[in-house]
Amino acid sequence: MSLLHALARRPTMSVGISILIAFTLMAVFASGLEPYSPVAPSGPLFGAPSSAHWLGTDDAGVDMLSLIIAGSQNSMLVGFAAAIIAVLLGGALGIISGYKGGWSETGVVAVTDFFLVIPALPLMIVLAALFGQSIYQIVLIIGLLSWMSVTYVVRALVHTLRERGFVARARSLGAGDRYIIRHHILPHVAPLLVAQTVLTVAAAVFLEAALAFVGLGDPSRISWGTLIQTAFDRTAVSAGAWWAIVPPGVCIALVVLGCFLTGQAVEEAMNPRLGHAHVSHRSFSLRTPTKDDER
Repeated sequence: MSLLHALARRPTMSVGISILIAFTLMAVFASGLEPYSPVAPSGPLFGAPSSAHWLGTDDAGVDMLSLIIAGSQNSMLVGFAAAIIAVLLGGALGIISGYKGGWSETGVVAVTDFFLVIPALPLMIVLAALFGQSIYQIVLIIGLLSWMSVTYVVRALVHTLRERGFVARARSLGAGDRYIIRHHILPHVAPLLVAQTVLTVAAAVFLEAALAFVGLGDPSRISWGTLIQTAFDRTAVSAGAWWAIVPPGVCIALVVLGCFLTGQAVEEAMNPRLGHAHVSHRSFSLRTPTKDDER
């Protein structure tokens, strides 16, 4: 409960979670929010924003607002699904390696370092080109290449937890490793996993847009990344149709911002020192030594 109270006092948490809830609701109720069909023309080609089409139309005359609402489904799906895969895999490896130590930790660290050395985006591009561009394959590729930072953070926390007194007492009373991990390690690691999940959602949404921009998105589905890629391919820039590019980019930026604010608030609530990292000028106040100081 103390963590929830700490989160409630942070305005960044309110802003971040509001942004995420708004886009999540948009994705869930997309079919009822679309003013026009996202697959059929409803206006002029590259029509400017107007009262009929608030965000204009694309090169085929399709309403941009409807496309953005429809694209939120796939973009948010990729973000949350890939984040869950990455956090489950990275969290499990971090807990096991941090708690067990020894050869298991050495092996996990070696594999993690290997994947960290390889640039993630070029590797994702190669894998997407080799294994296909369906949205489910994209989710797997992003999720299976985004777990490394989660492993490092969780492993560091578990390292400190396994030396705490309550873990030692449970072990002395005969508790097994599974019991200790389930009842003593996981409750302390869970808030960190929540923060890492939110931050990974932002990375996954951005990576999906990057893959779509280079032509490796799912061609059968609408996403914010495919909207930007289609607008560039069909000369929206030279036509001056900024409304075909800017709105999906703004949506991606807002989701990333919301995830960052939420994740930052959770991390600061877990470790209050992060929110007070500055040095107070009072720490360096000068005063005349007294006789008590000389003693």
